Amino acid sequence: MLEGEKQYIQQAKKGDRDAFGALYDHYIPQIYRFILFKVSRKDQAEDLTHEVFLSAWQNMPRYRHRGHPFSSWLYQIARNAVIDFYRTSKNTVQIEMVNEDLLRPVASSQEELNGTLEMETLQKCIAELRPDYQDLIIMRFVEELPYAETAAALDKSEGAVRLMQHRALKDLKTIYETKYGKPFHQI
Repeated sequence: MLEGEKQYIQQAKKGDRDAFGALYDHYIPQIYRFILFKVSRKDQAEDLTHEVFLSAWQNMPRYRHRGHPFSSWLYQIARNAVIDFYRTSKNTVQIEMVNEDLLRPVASSQEELNGTLEMETLQKCIAELRPDYQDLIIMRFVEELPYAETAAALDKSEGAVRLMQHRALKDLKTIYETKYGKPFHQI
């Protein structure tokens, strides 16, 4: 959470561009990463991220704090933007096309290289999950959001998110083991 976030939000709601700029600067990396993971192309992710923050700026006067972090609201806007993107787009790119350099550092040792290969393998498996499970896995394990924030972004209860996570991980394990023929715990 951004230090002084509540103050920035109040000022941004009144039209203060600098206050919104501080929120933008703080949250753009994680929103961009979330969108990039979902759409797989840098140019599309940049465009959608721009749309998310434009929408957030336009809707700031109507933003209401409901006990959840501000980022949950941004993730909801991002999820809707990605859904709209796929609804209107005929050309889709598989997650395998993601520029991995944007998601992790370059491996410099054999151990890091093995970790890199495992991440690529997991990305391919995550891409086969249903969209809401993909969102949950990205939020919980890539963005490392707590249950409460993930629940708010997905518009579900924390209990529902915990159950979804259990099911998503179970499906991920099944996909991995079917695709690669080795136990999931080895990765």
